[in-house]
Amino acid sequence: MKLHHYWFVVPVALMLQVGLFGQSLADVAKAEEARRKTIKAGSKVYTNDDLSRTPATSAAPAQLAPAATATTAKPAESTAKPGDEKPVDPTKTQAYWKEKATTLQQSLSRNKLLLDALQSQVNGLNAEFMNTDDPGQRGLLQARIQRAAGELQRVQQDIEKQTKATIDLQEEARRAGAPAGWVR
Repeated sequence: MKLHHYWFVVPVALMLQVGLFGQSLADVAKAEEARRKTIKAGSKVYTNDDLSRTPATSAAPAQLAPAATATTAKPAESTAKPGDEKPVDPTKTQAYWKEKATTLQQSLSRNKLLLDALQSQVNGLNAEFMNTDDPGQRGLLQARIQRAAGELQRVQQDIEKQTKATIDLQEEARRAGAPAGWVR
């Protein structure tokens, strides 16, 4: 009985598939052409020529902010000539910012390496202390552990100070209008 169902289902399924592939590429193209004719031409098409004719942009907001605060804070200076601007500090060039950032980064990197070495030394001394039975040796090891732990703590504080100094340098450069890449 089940075999009789297959004789009916298989031909019906084949006939349905033939109907699905009945639309040709030419039919699709004609339908798309008709659809495009019904659409109104109200949209703007941008080309590369449109992009090359961009209007001149205004000054960056970072450059406008110091001038705006200077005029609002001191109205007596509003009579100054437009050409009378504060001269740019020659020490605040890219080389200045790069040198300060590099110095801080090298010092921070050196201290992190020292921190790792000191931590390894403290761990080794602790292991040696635990494995030593002689009270005299344990006293000497205890003193060395305390010295190394004190140095470890000092280096951790230096790292915190240098990290804060790096953040402060980035903030100072941002306020001075230096690009972010100069202090990285």
